[in-house]
Amino acid sequence: MRVSAPGSRSEFRARVLSAVRRIPVGRVATYGDVARLAGRPRAWRAVGTIMRTCTDPGVPCHRVIASGGRLGGYGGSEGLKRALLQAEGVVVANGRIRGFRDIRYARATRVPHGPV
Repeated sequence: MRVSAPGSRSEFRARVLSAVRRIPVGRVATYGDVARLAGRPRAWRAVGTIMRTCTDPGVPCHRVIASGGRLGGYGGSEGLKRALLQAEGVVVANGRIRGFRDIRYARATRVPHGPV
């Protein structure tokens, strides 16, 4: 098993993917929420890049949205992101999540350091 150096890009990527895997079905988190959960609260753009380039079907990238409940980008298409969220019971109207505050997953707990 390969262990990344603390603070490395690959460690941060692993922590981001781990955080996204923890977002429950029917809930969403912003890029900033995921950055905070991964231990780098100002790295929301890096989270967006990681989500855009992630090809692991086990990572629910569609649950990561832009601030204020906007859908934001998606490696597939915005239509696919909307459809996946709606299939999980999330209501999307005019490119925004309805009831965003109620379904936002923004736990205070950070993803633990070390191998993920």
